Amino acid sequence: MAAAVPLPAVMVILLGAAVMLVGAGAGAVRVRGGQQQQQLRMGFYDKSCPAAERIVGDYVRQHVRRVPTVAPALLRTHYHDCFVRGCDGSILLNSTGAGAAEKEAPPNLTLRGFDLIDRVKALVEEACPGVVSCADVLALAARDAVTAIVRSLRAHLSISII
Repeated sequence: MAAAVPLPAVMVILLGAAVMLVGAGAGAVRVRGGQQQQQLRMGFYDKSCPAAERIVGDYVRQHVRRVPTVAPALLRTHYHDCFVRGCDGSILLNSTGAGAAEKEAPPNLTLRGFDLIDRVKALVEEACPGVVSCADVLALAARDAVTAIVRSLRAHLSISII
């Protein structure tokens, strides 16, 4: 039987993965279709949608408190989104008559959190229509979910992770 990994070590790994996924391109600029596009970073929407990070964070924290397993689910969904063609939100698309969506591929059939992302995206759209991308909502939600679960564990276990 394999040895169990201590819970604090698992949380450090989760947090590290979230930081790498969400912050990998912070402050960088990429070129797509001849146009420069900035990548997501802390405060990216401060001018165009100042409430975006608060809306996502509040909603995610509320749900992580009730269902802690949503944190790794969102991190995994974000990872699967980034795995195929980059972090583009394509994992969130539904299948159409024209073809099956990424979420219907065998490795993605056990992903969870799509309803939560849809709901938080609707809240962000209500505040700032057409400003925040689905990919960014997913990235912010994954980041905030992992942060919430780490803070919760730190408080309950009196450990120092961060």
